[in-house]
Amino acid sequence: MSSSPVQIGRGPKAFQHRRLPPQCVRPPGVRPPLQRLERLMRGLGLHTVCEEARCPNRPECWPRRAVTFMLLGDVCTRACRFCAVATGKPSPPDPAEPGRVARAVSDLSISHVVLTSVSRDELPDGGSQHFARTILAIRRARAEASVEVLTPDFRGDLSAVSNVCRMGPDVYNHNVETVPRLYRRVRPGADFQRSLAVLAEAKRLRPDSIVKSGLMVGLGETMGEVNLVLRALRGVGVDTVTVGQYLRPSRDHLEVECYWEPREFQEIAAHGRALGFSHVASGPLIRSSYNAEEILGAIREDREALRRP
Repeated sequence: MSSSPVQIGRGPKAFQHRRLPPQCVRPPGVRPPLQRLERLMRGLGLHTVCEEARCPNRPECWPRRAVTFMLLGDVCTRACRFCAVATGKPSPPDPAEPGRVARAVSDLSISHVVLTSVSRDELPDGGSQHFARTILAIRRARAEASVEVLTPDFRGDLSAVSNVCRMGPDVYNHNVETVPRLYRRVRPGADFQRSLAVLAEAKRLRPDSIVKSGLMVGLGETMGEVNLVLRALRGVGVDTVTVGQYLRPSRDHLEVECYWEPREFQEIAAHGRALGFSHVASGPLIRSSYNAEEILGAIREDREALRRP
């Protein structure tokens, strides 16, 4: 991160500091399990958002085989200013990739598979058929596994959302990432209302499935703006939401405007629960796929309890 000072907390007690606050630092994991997974992914020619986006939770997640596969290569057609994934002209989709993902899922005995992708705006379907083929390959290789997708916005093409939903993912996730006021600076090429439409369509097509979204804080938003985003997400049927602290991947990315305090994340969670979300994961190191299987299990248990007489 930049050597320039950043604000810790807000209000009269806010102060400037050059280091990450303790709540944003995770101890390193045990290297051998990470290396084994790295070798498997490289051997199969697969990418993970855990690596490409420099997720701070990888030392915790990978030893328990919690991996988020990134489809359609490692080059994105967009240039979101918070994201560490490379931007440029991607290679054509690899038709063998779905089978390799399914093989990795089988070899690792993964019980909950999370699939995401780079944005592929140059493809007519945005890569949605590739998602569908990957889900199908996973179902054939490991039928007992649940599948969660984290899709791009497909430029608002709702037929692309349908391509993915018809394969029956257990969780459909699309992140709004930030508050509407900051979109032009943080997510050029994206649109908040377009993202809401994607989430609404996913819920309409599969009303009994779980629809999920997430956003970052620390980019200059206010608590009031975050609460309005939560209300908008709940209004289109989103069931569960994740909120985490933005951490600057490099000097070339947006600076952190503010590190939110743990109590503020607790306030966000309380507000989300009051709005009726089935689950709210809110904390400094929360990411959209963090503890995804546990969240799915908790929501299913709650739904089952409501069905009991």
